[in-house]
Amino acid sequence: MTYDPGRSGGGRAPVLRERFREPLRAQRDPLAGGAGRPRSDRDVHRQWRKQSWLGRFVSVYGWRAYALPVLMVLTAVVVYQTVTGIGVRSPAVGETSQGPPTIGSAGTSIIGAPPRGLTEFDVNLPTGVLPNGGPFTEAGAMTWHMVPGIEPKFGQGTEKVFAYTIEVEDGLDTTAFGGDEAFARMVDQTLRNPKGWTHTPQIGFVRVDGTQPITPDFRISLTSPLTVREGCGYEIPLEASCYNPSYGANSEPRVFINEARWVRGAVPFQGDIGSYRQYLINHEVGHAIGYQHHEPCEKQDGLAPVMMQQTFGTSNDDAAKFDPEWVKADGKTCRFNPWPAPIA
Repeated sequence: MTYDPGRSGGGRAPVLRERFREPLRAQRDPLAGGAGRPRSDRDVHRQWRKQSWLGRFVSVYGWRAYALPVLMVLTAVVVYQTVTGIGVRSPAVGETSQGPPTIGSAGTSIIGAPPRGLTEFDVNLPTGVLPNGGPFTEAGAMTWHMVPGIEPKFGQGTEKVFAYTIEVEDGLDTTAFGGDEAFARMVDQTLRNPKGWTHTPQIGFVRVDGTQPITPDFRISLTSPLTVREGCGYEIPLEASCYNPSYGANSEPRVFINEARWVRGAVPFQGDIGSYRQYLINHEVGHAIGYQHHEPCEKQDGLAPVMMQQTFGTSNDDAAKFDPEWVKADGKTCRFNPWPAPIA
């Protein structure tokens, strides 16, 4: 260091003057091979700024940059299927899973009644017996009259909007449960319910009554037991409802709602009669919109699938006696459920 006495002369304290103005800086690694100045942080930052945002993202996250978008897409698909109820469920051991319906595929065979040719059946099985209750008409005229009324399209119907009519067999006395209008109102309200089939965005409905130039996709028909037997079959002596995709001289798709069940309900279905009627509508309309088969109880004490034959049993052991092709006896028993999307 040196002394600086100042311009005006003595008397001032000595001032320490730095020999080097630059701050101390670490030198390159003396053990590293090669010569030359190493790349500074400033060069790295300059190169970073020249990269696009995508390049910087990949530089930071590496392989995770490619995996993250894939995981986001898969998560979105799973969430969508969970919310909408669309998707193929995993079958249990020994169970055949039908998966989602082919929407609009009506098939060619009657669906809903106990299968023809079933031999392993105990006629005394109590679950299929019609319970005691109010009166119903044993036999109608085997012709139907349409209940007037229309409903504009409801549900998104991104894949298909189903047109339906509501009809009552001639000769039925419906005054005991509110008349034809009460039956029609229950059908409309059930199909409109957000827990119903329109919870699936692919499905929509519109009610017609012949005053529009629209051919119905199916006719929801309250029908006497004897006419149902003619339209659904009666090899097993139990009152059933069913869907017949080609009935009568005009080969009309008809949803048969058995008046005996509408009035009396079913032994295995532990809900009230209103809930059972909602189940009848949703189950048989489910066949009409594309569900070709029945479903088993999936989880012990869980809610039964609406496409389970809950009229004859909510236990797989009982249901297997009515529908052995699609239900296997495994000890599981479900709780009654009238809805396709019960937690919507």
